[in-house]
Amino acid sequence: MLELRQTTKTYGEGSAAVHALRAVDLSVAPGELVAIMGPSGSGKSSLLTIAGSLEDATSGDVIVDGAAIADLSRNEKAQLRRRSIGFVFQDFNLLPGLTAAENVAMPLELDGTSGRKARVLALEALDELGLTERAEHFPDDLSGGERQRVAIARAVVGDRRLLLADEPTGALDSVNSEAVMRLLRQICSRGAAGVVVTHDAQLASWANRVVFLRDGRVVDQTSPPTGPETLLAAAAPNPS
Repeated sequence: MLELRQTTKTYGEGSAAVHALRAVDLSVAPGELVAIMGPSGSGKSSLLTIAGSLEDATSGDVIVDGAAIADLSRNEKAQLRRRSIGFVFQDFNLLPGLTAAENVAMPLELDGTSGRKARVLALEALDELGLTERAEHFPDDLSGGERQRVAIARAVVGDRRLLLADEPTGALDSVNSEAVMRLLRQICSRGAAGVVVTHDAQLASWANRVVFLRDGRVVDQTSPPTGPETLLAAAAPNPS
């Protein structure tokens, strides 16, 4: 579903150049949830934005759902994002003037789905996440955990095949954070591919695989369950 081949991202030129990613190889299959860990500045967010076609790689190949991103026009990339890629952001990015159902339905309507059908699909997604009774509430009337579930429903509504989440539990308490990771794992188990950036080893243990970045390079991978202590040890900076 997602493949990065020798993917490099450089910002700036010459002595001012910043190498966010350095020849990264990564594949994520349908049904798999991959957690990305690493220290600040290791390239985690750059990897996510490039995987989601929000930024172009400087070199290398990025393939999403069989399509080489470099070969797509700007409009084709936007269409790919609307139809195949779901984003979950740390700050939710819900529109305060829309109800939960309207927030979830919005990407479908933007892609040409009729308002009636988009609403039906949005309500189904909300129901699956236990939010049927909150569908007509506005974001400001929802708890942090409920807003995050609305954001997840928006990310997976329709036929989204790739789910990208950037620190999706950063604003949540431990109970809601575990619930969000459990939901992401369940969604991927039904056939979606997921990539989640997190700094929390306990939450990363919900993933099928954990990939560690340091200085823009993949330095290690592991497959839980290994326990958070093992993950923390693997993610620690190399003293050498």
